[in-house]
Amino acid sequence: MATVEPETTGNTEATEEEKQVTSQELVNPEHYIKHPLQNRLYNHIQLSSNLMSGCDYSLFKDGVEPMWEDEKNKRGGRWLITLNKQQRRNDLDRFWLETLMCLIGESFDEYSEDVCGAVVNVRAKGDKIAIWTTECENKDAVTHIGRVYKERLGLPPKVVLGYQSHADTATKSGSTTKNRFVV
Repeated sequence: MATVEPETTGNTEATEEEKQVTSQELVNPEHYIKHPLQNRLYNHIQLSSNLMSGCDYSLFKDGVEPMWEDEKNKRGGRWLITLNKQQRRNDLDRFWLETLMCLIGESFDEYSEDVCGAVVNVRAKGDKIAIWTTECENKDAVTHIGRVYKERLGLPPKVVLGYQSHADTATKSGSTTKNRFVV
């Protein structure tokens, strides 16, 4: 924890209440770290592209587990990007960093509260990055998040980004899930 001196005003006379307050406050480092590259944890973990097949990274809001069954996730879904093996070297790390920046920077405007977290899955057949949302029925929120995410990743208009509900993914038959929304 870091300490920060409280701000002072021109009035030098302290009231009884002010005298009881300590001269320093504990500040959680998350309150002043603005960029993942300033974070010691981020700087000391393997890049996504260097993970072994079958490994994942996830970043979720406090109290939300990266599981479909979590209370915040079970009515939600995910914006999914699937990358082929050749894209691992060129795009995976850049897309994952931008995904983290979107989450940390609350890039989704009034719908940032609808975002639960994100996951990157490294697999032999191809890698996936997904942003998880809390409510798949909220079309305005889901489509806004998808449009902003696609723009932030710099994906060309011809690339389609699909949104899948967790319920559909859990009950799918076969290897693919139908997209509820696309941008």
